Amino acid sequence: MHAATPASTDTSTVAPTGLVIGIAVIAALGGLLFGYDTGIIGVALLGLGRQFALDDTTKQLVTGAIIFGALFGCLASGPFSDRLGRRRMIIFIGTLFALGSVASALAPSVGWLIAARLLLGLSAGSATQIIPVYIAEVAPSKDRGKMVVLFQFMVVFGITVAYFTGFVLDEHWRTMFGLGVVPAIVLLAGMIFLPESPRWLVAEHRNDEAMKILRRIRGSADAARAEIAEIQTVAQKEPTAHWKDLAKPWIRPAIVVGAGISMFSQITGNNALIYYAPTILTKAGFSDRAAVLGTGASTVLLVVMTVIGSVLVDRIGRRTYLLWMIPGSIIALVLMGWLFQGSGPTTDFSRGLTVACLAAYMMLNCGSFGVCIWLINAEVYPLFVRGKGAGVGAFSHWIFDLLVSLTTLSLVTWLGATHTFWLYAAISVVALAFVYFLVPETMGKSLERIEHELREHRFYPYQQRGLPVDHQR
Repeated sequence: MHAATPASTDTSTVAPTGLVIGIAVIAALGGLLFGYDTGIIGVALLGLGRQFALDDTTKQLVTGAIIFGALFGCLASGPFSDRLGRRRMIIFIGTLFALGSVASALAPSVGWLIAARLLLGLSAGSATQIIPVYIAEVAPSKDRGKMVVLFQFMVVFGITVAYFTGFVLDEHWRTMFGLGVVPAIVLLAGMIFLPESPRWLVAEHRNDEAMKILRRIRGSADAARAEIAEIQTVAQKEPTAHWKDLAKPWIRPAIVVGAGISMFSQITGNNALIYYAPTILTKAGFSDRAAVLGTGASTVLLVVMTVIGSVLVDRIGRRTYLLWMIPGSIIALVLMGWLFQGSGPTTDFSRGLTVACLAAYMMLNCGSFGVCIWLINAEVYPLFVRGKGAGVGAFSHWIFDLLVSLTTLSLVTWLGATHTFWLYAAISVVALAFVYFLVPETMGKSLERIEHELREHRFYPYQQRGLPVDHQR
């Protein structure tokens, strides 16, 4: 006999207040910083590579430095965010972003630049761990999807800004890196005025403070009382948290889903093309500026797709959205592999088709995994280990991102572009099966209900078959 489902709060009918929207927008600036610093390296490498005479291996080291730093950032920030709070960690992250941007711009050598990119990596990894969690913990259930996806929107917007900034600045890579300090300062200034997560405050037994914040962000005392009662019920079940708690059998499905979706977002080629698309296109006969402009145009479409996805994840669901989008990205990869056969795209038509396939892939792969990865990782973990669980999901993202960034150019040289694209297509088929069989639907559920389903072994899709619709939703 299963334990009773906790009473659902009525946040499904509560509209986000202006304060909640402000929280989401300002906090999501960390995503813009993450996207800008991730995307700018793909453009900067063109001029940077010539100035320092970098070979492919060194280019991969410069690119991979931010990812290597992120591995430590995402794991370290989990325990710190659980201990010090979400808000303080985001302020610390903004400070690191500012310092890393200035250090990158002033780099006198490749070694200095790699060290500065490591510092940026610490902040980027921390941002992917804590910012989606912070937004998810303050958003109403009904709008949680689109509000957490705002972080991903800022990521892809930052990537787009990076490519067009690089196009305008041409080879002035120091200025490209230095501009990252601007959104970092805005993030720091904004976070000074934002409240702490009420769920974290309840976990710290600071219920009065949590209640005051919930009244402000819900705009209703009744909704705030109902929500805090549910949070308290769940928080009281596990008063302390340790890393070993993530190995508990009832929590493992959340780890499988969070870490798995993060892994597949990378090994299907997502960031490989964001990092190296300009380099790959120049090898296909595009000029430097044409390669940057073509990739930049693709990222504009990705921004559009992210906006569409932010709406759809709260209309059709996270799982359904992934199942709709991944097959199209597989087709785009297969076509790109076909276009790069032999001497590659040699005519204006084939080159134009290459850019079209690149754009389609970015829209469908980055626009599906990218939209859902941080959202799902912010939702599936229980409150008492949410910081650490989200850290594991972010670590999975960054470790496989590092693997991809350190091997993509070598893979293209070894296997050829055709077989590299086809390898990513084959992995995408496996990713599609993973989503179908293991990723649950979290749309419209409170974070407390998702935790209850984990405890009651009703988490995976196959475990929910035959249950009433109201239980599944």
